[in-house]
Amino acid sequence: MKDMDNISQVMSDLGARAKAAAAQLGFADAQTKRAAMNAAAEHIWTRRDEILEANVKDLEFGREKGLSDAMMDRLMLDETRLEGIIAGLRAVAAQDDPVGEVLAEWDQPNGLHIQRVRTPLGVIGVIYESRPNVTVDAGALCLKAGNAVILRGGSESFHTSTALHACLVAGLSDAGLPVDAIQLVPTRDRAAVSEMLKMVDTIDVIVPRGGKGLVGLVQREARVPVFAHLEGIVHIYIDQSADAEKASRIVMNAKTRRTGICGAAECLLIHRDVAETIGRRVIEELIAAGVEVRGDAALGAITGVVAAQDSDWGHEFLDMVIAARTVDDIDAAMAHIRTHGSNHTDCIISEDGPSVERFMTELDSAILMHNASTQFADGGEFGMGAEIGIATGKMHARGPVGAAQLTSFKYRVSGDGAIRS
Repeated sequence: MKDMDNISQVMSDLGARAKAAAAQLGFADAQTKRAAMNAAAEHIWTRRDEILEANVKDLEFGREKGLSDAMMDRLMLDETRLEGIIAGLRAVAAQDDPVGEVLAEWDQPNGLHIQRVRTPLGVIGVIYESRPNVTVDAGALCLKAGNAVILRGGSESFHTSTALHACLVAGLSDAGLPVDAIQLVPTRDRAAVSEMLKMVDTIDVIVPRGGKGLVGLVQREARVPVFAHLEGIVHIYIDQSADAEKASRIVMNAKTRRTGICGAAECLLIHRDVAETIGRRVIEELIAAGVEVRGDAALGAITGVVAAQDSDWGHEFLDMVIAARTVDDIDAAMAHIRTHGSNHTDCIISEDGPSVERFMTELDSAILMHNASTQFADGGEFGMGAEIGIATGKMHARGPVGAAQLTSFKYRVSGDGAIRS
């Protein structure tokens, strides 16, 4: 057991060992990395009773802390969710290895042959809240991309993350890879986070995955580069040409399937021409399903709608609550999104091609959707196997961050005795 009296030394040790492991992982072959992930998947299933027992402890801790129902849902594991975690792990294992992929190559008149190839970033620090599946997703994706990773899970998921991490380490050991390639910070102490944010000598990039408070803290204090995963203030705009059945299905799924994930719809924008038809139907269905709809004055006549406050616009509820308002046209809808959105995911429900094209072209969210539930804003659903987060910034990685996004590139230059005049 590590001496937790000196958090700085503990983190320095984790960093040094991660850096050493990254040097080996950078040239590990695809087959060996795949074997480690598949072995880890087997360990998760074999040890599922142990993992679920650990999860019970975390759920008890979460209840004592007064976590919301949505946060408790994010924390909870059962055999079905474990099967999903295993499926995601195997999907990442089965993907093509990004390391060494030739992105471009060309010949120069000076006799040089140049290749731009993918290369690992090195050591990645992942700081996340509640969801224990991130332990496996992040570990697998970093390994796939040839990176070592230091995981700092939320205090709520400490026991579950520890049990899942042990399975990842066992997989590394089975495959003959350095077990320090995937490390878990062994303490709930928040001082560990502060240490991670300044480990510029050993960590190459930090990925925060959690609420606005966590991400804001990381962005303010980090000396290490950050891939920002900001809150998901997700909008759905129902256009005047929307199909009523599609609108009904999409909005209901986007809001209620899982309210605690970042792809859950948080604000509904309704074209005024369909407010009394499609809009009314969708809102009444949401209310019937137990969703609190906070609407503007134009929607206030609908039974059950609660008057919206200014603070409801641009708010991530992560609960059975949604803000709703009417807009005059698509321009007003996009203006609202630009003002109150978080550049995460936004959707248009429309049968009008030009309107769809404008929405997709003129908005700058990381993910833009047409006639599809925003709950699809997920790396697994995009065919990436899993994701380490949804990056909402514009530098390096954007949208779902999978294995390929956890690489950089280098240039390989060859000549035949070439010299520069």
